[in-house]
Amino acid sequence: MAVMPAHSATLHLLGVQLIGVTPQNGRKLLLTLAVVVTVPLLGFLLTKGVAALTRADALRRVGFWARQVINLAAGLVVVLAVVSIWFDDPARLTTAMGLVTAGVAVALQRVITAIGGYVLILRGSVFNVGDRIVIGGVRGDVVALGFLQTTVMEMGEAGREQPDAPAVWVHSRQYTGRLVTVSNAVVFDQPVYNYTRDFPFIFEEITLPIRYEDDYARAEQILLAAAEKHTVRIRELEEQAINELRRRFFLSEENPGPRVYWRLTDNWLELTLRFVVRDHGVRGVKDAMSRDILRDLKAAEIGIASATYEIVGVPELKMQLKPASEPRPSAGAGKA
Repeated sequence: MAVMPAHSATLHLLGVQLIGVTPQNGRKLLLTLAVVVTVPLLGFLLTKGVAALTRADALRRVGFWARQVINLAAGLVVVLAVVSIWFDDPARLTTAMGLVTAGVAVALQRVITAIGGYVLILRGSVFNVGDRIVIGGVRGDVVALGFLQTTVMEMGEAGREQPDAPAVWVHSRQYTGRLVTVSNAVVFDQPVYNYTRDFPFIFEEITLPIRYEDDYARAEQILLAAAEKHTVRIRELEEQAINELRRRFFLSEENPGPRVYWRLTDNWLELTLRFVVRDHGVRGVKDAMSRDILRDLKAAEIGIASATYEIVGVPELKMQLKPASEPRPSAGAGKA
């Protein structure tokens, strides 16, 4: 009687022979399950430990990069372990990898593109967790970055900014309370606007129309005083950040200090106050500035111009009343 090799023995379940299931494959399956469960669990525990050690704002970027390295390492270990368990023959591995690559390239195009976007985000320093960005039509702060998706805490839009879809009800750059997930693949198709990547400040403006008959020089002083009081002054800016911004982007002519620009219109003088604020808390700063500006304008008896119409004359109106016409005689009147 011929004896079957041990490696070719099959398993039976309830009297049914399981084709292709052997003790060797069973061991490989158990090892695969152990790797798939254990490695991600260890990566999760390491990520939580890093998050606990880097809670401070100064260590936020360090924690972000540490978590990305842990996630990449865990994924690489899982892939190498599974491949080593199931494909111990190089020839079989080459054939299987060719078939898998062809199938994946057709069925998972968007997934592969999203993973490529993830690599581009990390390699190109597009943004980090905590950065304020606009990606895929969504504006807000990045709260999480995964292999396939980026999670953004959505914020509203300023009054002069172009409305995006879906519409938001918050008319300022403050949180709406919605978490939005965006595919990493959009970095290949759409621009990414980063408010905080290389410069922790942004330039803001307040426009004020002043009547020509008012003291517009005094109005300019009021605007500058409000900016000096509530915004970031030149000496308080990070000199290293300013120099790096100028060096990398050739902005040697950009003045970070507050300045008022004049613009002549048909109806009023438009004063635009340009100033620098930190990337967060802009609405509160502009609110405090607006209150001070209105108070000082009122004290100086300077009015804010608005589109109004003044009637300087009324054309002469003549009316002529015609006498009422006499009643027409009826058809039978005057007949005997």
